[in-house]
Amino acid sequence: MGTKGEARTGVAREAADATASRLASLGEVTVEGMFGGFGLFHDGVMFGLVDSAGEVHLRVDPSTRPRDEAAGGRAHGRMPYASVPGAVLSDDATLRTWATEALATARAARRR
Repeated sequence: MGTKGEARTGVAREAADATASRLASLGEVTVEGMFGGFGLFHDGVMFGLVDSAGEVHLRVDPSTRPRDEAAGGRAHGRMPYASVPGAVLSDDATLRTWATEALATARAARRR
């Protein structure tokens, strides 16, 4: 997301809405404003975020972080999210696969 108190941008909103729409095959993906960006949710579970610059990040864990980093993703501060590389964003099937894994990771973290 962004820095606390930072204004949400139209770019961020557009990216969040577009990403949610592209992930509709997962079921209802909702967008909620959070700090300077937006969270991506499925059944009340946050599995992704869009920062104030419009960059999409998905939830990661120790098993998915190396793949994300190898593809060019970067950690989102100290949060358990990594940016989604352009090559993944440009391919709907790969984006859905990564988002499905991010959702499973977020659900598992809630059960702990």
